[in-house]
Amino acid sequence: SMPSEILLKIFSYLDPVSLLCAGCVSKRFCDLANDNGIWLKLYSGCFPPKRMIWKINPAETETVSLGCAALQDRRPGYWKKEYIVRQIAAVKTRIMQLVKPVDPQTGLPCKNREAIRASGLRWVIVLKDRNGKEHVMEQADLSFKDTSVTIFWYSAHWPCLNILSTLELCGVTPLFPDQNRGANTNRPRRRSLIAKYSLSNLTKTSVAIGADKLVQIFCLNPGLLLGLWKGKNEIAFITASLHYHQLLERSTLGSATLQYVLSPNEPVLDDVDPEYGLHDYNLHLDMHSGTHTCMCGTFKSLFCRKGSDIQNGYLRLTVVSVKDNAKHLPIIGTVGLSWRTDALKGNVKDCYLMDVTVLDETRKPFWCFSAPVSMELSSKTSGLYDYMGHIYTTEYADSEGKVSVDLVWLEETKEYYVVNLVLYISTKKVNSWYGTNY
Repeated sequence: SMPSEILLKIFSYLDPVSLLCAGCVSKRFCDLANDNGIWLKLYSGCFPPKRMIWKINPAETETVSLGCAALQDRRPGYWKKEYIVRQIAAVKTRIMQLVKPVDPQTGLPCKNREAIRASGLRWVIVLKDRNGKEHVMEQADLSFKDTSVTIFWYSAHWPCLNILSTLELCGVTPLFPDQNRGANTNRPRRRSLIAKYSLSNLTKTSVAIGADKLVQIFCLNPGLLLGLWKGKNEIAFITASLHYHQLLERSTLGSATLQYVLSPNEPVLDDVDPEYGLHDYNLHLDMHSGTHTCMCGTFKSLFCRKGSDIQNGYLRLTVVSVKDNAKHLPIIGTVGLSWRTDALKGNVKDCYLMDVTVLDETRKPFWCFSAPVSMELSSKTSGLYDYMGHIYTTEYADSEGKVSVDLVWLEETKEYYVVNLVLYISTKKVNSWYGTNY
């Protein structure tokens, strides 16, 4: 029953975020919250013209703006839309400036962490049950590494795993990052779908990659870890490891239902080089627990031979060879995946997160991933003179390639050594990238 004029006067004192929230109350509030007079005042205050011939007193701004042609010639909601578009454009410009400098070792932007914070980007998981009900879980913690970010979710109120059908990993950004520092989840946010996972019959269809006294962990590709309490079949925690390569685009440019489609690489064939696409690769490898780094290194000038190193649809790139003792690498500290909940924390041994960044000869990211992997005791014995211990293997595979790692455990020094590391890159990936026909 309150007159519209009084409501408009009240709305004129609201900030943009509160005004948008008020517009969600009812159709009447929506119409009033789209008032061009209010939004033009907000727009003019935030984006003043670069050159002003004369100054207008703030008290007179509303009176002057209400009678101007900018209000009379525009349909309701025009200046609201203009304000939002300009705000988003300003944030994008600031982020683009942050991601311009590139690290020569990784080929990735140097200031990913700063860009993520400037955008207000956070990550949520949406758990959907069989009745279509959504359970949105906000991120609890973050851990930044050289080439990836690890996100942790833990809560005392997880929905029952037996009724869940899917899990969606999404990036969420506030509509106005500068005015949403408190990360209030009730404020306007945009959601971008990154990956979707099936949770139906999880314990039957997926293989556990590790366990400790309290939890058992399952890996869902790409890059998701789900921890279950032992003997209860209830969720303890969820962890996601996301590689920095085009992470901002994947986390902000998709929609709530569709993933952002990465732009394809345009191949440029080099007719002068008879082995184009077979040499001058760089690898940046990071092995970590999510918080603690076990090994981090850069390997340059990797290559394969045209004949013997191309087999079964893969190019073989030897990074660390068993025969070359000088390149064998020690693993620092305990190998294990760190986990935590509101009350407990632990470490699952013989599992870790592997970040792989392969650059092509122009130093562009060629193959990038971050994924949880496990170490398995190998049946073969060490034939190396310098090492007398058990051999463990780590295998990873996706549609673009495979990684094979052999590690030797030294009982005397209580540490692992990487004695063999080989990349197998799909010839289909190479041919598509370089325009070749291997």
